[in-house]
Amino acid sequence: QVQVVESGGGLVQPGGSLRLSCTATGSVRLIYGAGWYRQAPGKQRERVAEVRSDGTTDYGAFVEGRFTISRDDAKNTVYLQMNNLKPEDTAVYSCNVDLSQTTSWGWASRNYWGQGTQVTVSS
Repeated sequence: QVQVVESGGGLVQPGGSLRLSCTATGSVRLIYGAGWYRQAPGKQRERVAEVRSDGTTDYGAFVEGRFTISRDDAKNTVYLQMNNLKPEDTAVYSCNVDLSQTTSWGWASRNYWGQGTQVTVSS
């Protein structure tokens, strides 16, 4: 089995920083690509950042150079470094992962969502 769990959220003041982690555990062979998404109450889900299997990255327009997505393949972990946070960044941040996992038959490719971690930017 595989589980994807985010961590690192919390309460920060405007202008502060947080680093979110997204870790895949269980029968994971490797992560192909991953994305960070966020959703605030009453608002639609937004794409924050993604890193693909070829290493390329993309960011939502609202990121404005403030965030960086990275990965540690040895730990099956994807990070989102967030700097200069703004109140409008307040949301639940969720990780979506494309990965290869072992099975009783060999291996398979699957997509997983984490449960989300709350980020609150407020004074």
